[in-house]
Amino acid sequence: MRRTDVTERQKKILAALVEEYIASAEPVGSKTVLERAGLKCSSATVRSELASLEKAGLLEQPHTSAGRIPTGAGYRLYVNELMDRRGLTEEETKRINEALASSAGRDLFQDAGRLASEETSYPALAVASPAKALITRFDLIYLDSRSFIIVLLMSDSTVKNKLVRLPFSFEEALVRRLNAAFNASFTGIGREAITPELIESTELGAGDTLGLASVIASFAAEALASGQRAEPVLMGSESLLKIPEFRDSDKAHRLMSYLSGSELAGLPSLPGSGDIKVLIGPENVAEELKDTSVVLASYDAGDNMRGVIGVVGPTRMDYSKVAAKLSYIAAGLSRLLAGRSMPPQGFGKLMIKGDDTPHEG
Repeated sequence: MRRTDVTERQKKILAALVEEYIASAEPVGSKTVLERAGLKCSSATVRSELASLEKAGLLEQPHTSAGRIPTGAGYRLYVNELMDRRGLTEEETKRINEALASSAGRDLFQDAGRLASEETSYPALAVASPAKALITRFDLIYLDSRSFIIVLLMSDSTVKNKLVRLPFSFEEALVRRLNAAFNASFTGIGREAITPELIESTELGAGDTLGLASVIASFAAEALASGQRAEPVLMGSESLLKIPEFRDSDKAHRLMSYLSGSELAGLPSLPGSGDIKVLIGPENVAEELKDTSVVLASYDAGDNMRGVIGVVGPTRMDYSKVAAKLSYIAAGLSRLLAGRSMPPQGFGKLMIKGDDTPHEG
């Protein structure tokens, strides 16, 4: 059975099993699933459906006589299609609003991480990094027949330059043609858009048979790739010790050591303020995070900066609750840093991005 062939009854069974496992941290049997799902069928039917879901890779059975637990793929289907999009209560929104407002004039960055950890009971991280700067103008300055200067004006108002000396001669007219070509085709684009095909077409258009376009494009790609490395702030790492999955001290220590390092700055970026991304178990690129889930929310940090706030916890996580709280905290941060009032109570748009498909609730 393919995962796309999962029936509606099987989806109800999967949802019931995931939610029971989130609550209990114990493998779930067919009788419990039947009661929680409210299905009008026999336990034998539920057992048969559980076996089919296990065959599809959505469930696994830790022990022969035990119940079943979700796999990473099972959680992904649950997050993308089955879970209820949770709103926040009036009490929760009031508590978050008051906590963020009380941070004014203090270290909002650390306070937000602490708030996220307290609200979710998981270790929380906060990262602020410069928004991607693009090249807005090229100035190629001819010095003599064997040297020229590349000057790049970036969208964040910084300037990058490089002196190029070559072992062969070239004419000033070629530099002028390349200057026009690069301003026409290389401004306002990301590094990934600087392809061999684009460079080749620029060479042909400017009549460059000496490879100057490749030199300029290489420096442009380098400038686009460079940038300040974000340093994450981690709050509440001790909360790991209260989670059943991390009662093994060695396992908890390995994860806490990873979370305390600089590698977290390499977590995936989110395209825009307000986005949510959920990485479940094996979807995480770092080996240390293979048994965890990471939920990230982005916010606008102002001054051409984008921030990310998130939590790291077990795959047995209440994703809807965590995503709702992080999304609301991120919205509050964006408003505070923009000098606006706190967000209204309640919860609006929620995007869960695993397969890059938006879901609204």
